Amino acid sequence: MATVGTNKLNLYNGALIECGEGRLSSVTELRKPRYLLDDVYDRVLEECLQAGDWNFALREVKAAADTTVTESFGFTETIGKPTDWIRTAAISASDNYNPPLLDAEYQDNTDHWATNQTPIYVKYVSNDAEWGLRLDAWPASFTRYVEVALADRIIIALTQNMNDKERLERLALPRAKRNALGKDAQNSGTRFPRTSTWNNARGSRNGAERGNWSSFTG
Repeated sequence: MATVGTNKLNLYNGALIECGEGRLSSVTELRKPRYLLDDVYDRVLEECLQAGDWNFALREVKAAADTTVTESFGFTETIGKPTDWIRTAAISASDNYNPPLLDAEYQDNTDHWATNQTPIYVKYVSNDAEWGLRLDAWPASFTRYVEVALADRIIIALTQNMNDKERLERLALPRAKRNALGKDAQNSGTRFPRTSTWNNARGSRNGAERGNWSSFTG
């Protein structure tokens, strides 16, 4: 279930409570904690989204090769990534993701996929404002994960206490991340690991699941 009313101020105040600091009245309040949170906010959200194949952030795209670009590293096709791409969750030449592309059948580069297939179908974690960065659609467990991650990033600057930092880094943050990933997995169908070339040779090539994703065609 989504956290009702989750917004930037909620995240800031959740992080400050974790740090033992007073709440902000707004995200424009002229206080040191707010400046520190502003500095790390975008990066922390990106890192948290990169940490898992979050159901609430997953999009689908059917992508074709860019015919104006020649791939020079053993593959024939270059397929540009969407601008809101954060992390690849599944990739296949089939629209039902069965079979998935093997590790040896594509390369996941910074701004494109290289492969011998076109088109391809990709599930990916999105940082679009209507997907991964739609804060009011976040599950409570992911909200908590982000709050603790924000706190971990600023706590030394606020408290100058290494014990506070160690408590967050060794205990609270890993626990919040595990809980968020675990709760998210409960909302998924059966997931199959990406199949390697070695496993395929042993006859164990598995397809990716068809979960409850929204989709669009690129």
